[in-house]
Amino acid sequence: MPTLDLPYSIKEICDRGREIYERDIRAKVEADHFGEVLVVDIESGDYEVDEDHLTAAERIRARRSEGVYYALRIGFPALDKIGGSWGEQYR
Repeated sequence: MPTLDLPYSIKEICDRGREIYERDIRAKVEADHFGEVLVVDIESGDYEVDEDHLTAAERIRARRSEGVYYALRIGFPALDKIGGSWGEQYR
């Protein structure tokens, strides 16, 4: 398996991505894009939102090909699920 040569640890990427989202983006997107995927470049703060994770990632990479990305599902504690179902408790 190839290794990634990242300038940040996985924890740093997650921490920075979540911080940027909470500080700069959440208030702008949560009401109109609940449940959609947001991908943010943690170095620039630039982001994309789409219903489809891959589409959002492709659009941000088209603008910031050397970016370091963090993805989340707007309004949910995780990007995706393993079994179970999304409940109304997260709204």
